[in-house]
Amino acid sequence: MAKRRGGAGWRGRMEQLPQQLIRRVLPGAARSGAKVIAGEAKVRLGGRVAEAGGGAKVLIADAIKVRSKKREGLIVARVLLDGPGAYVGRWLEYGTDPHFITVDDGQRQGLTTRRVNRRIKDGDAALHATLVINGKPVGASVYHPGATAHPFLRPALDTTRAEALAAAQSYINSRVSRAGIIGNDEGDDT
Repeated sequence: MAKRRGGAGWRGRMEQLPQQLIRRVLPGAARSGAKVIAGEAKVRLGGRVAEAGGGAKVLIADAIKVRSKKREGLIVARVLLDGPGAYVGRWLEYGTDPHFITVDDGQRQGLTTRRVNRRIKDGDAALHATLVINGKPVGASVYHPGATAHPFLRPALDTTRAEALAAAQSYINSRVSRAGIIGNDEGDDT
């Protein structure tokens, strides 16, 4: 006659398995797939730079981050722009419409453009927040023709979808064994 081993202990572990997968494996699998997409987005950006605070140049690719969270029973991993240079990345992805840029009246203090320029040239720190393009103050307003979109996030998703799914599956395979779930979830990129 056949013998059965494990009994209640085995059933208890099997009942806990879905929650352990959700808590300890699936967030990392989602991040693993998202990291593949983020890597491709960084490659598509190349060496494009943005100006950060204080005039320092930063790579826009360094603003690409991967984050995951559990929301309404789903595990969601996102590739997003966060940090210095992120603002330029959004303009590159979607482009901009034509628009006017103006000097804030509070900064202009009722001065003409000529006087604003002279005071900035003389080192008046109060006027350094006025409209300056390429290091030169311009008139009270300037027309910007807009910028053409140069998408990098969506094409990265479209071209690496299969590779991202394979990376997520590989992560799951490396964490789940006959003995149970190996290790803990390592968390998001910072």
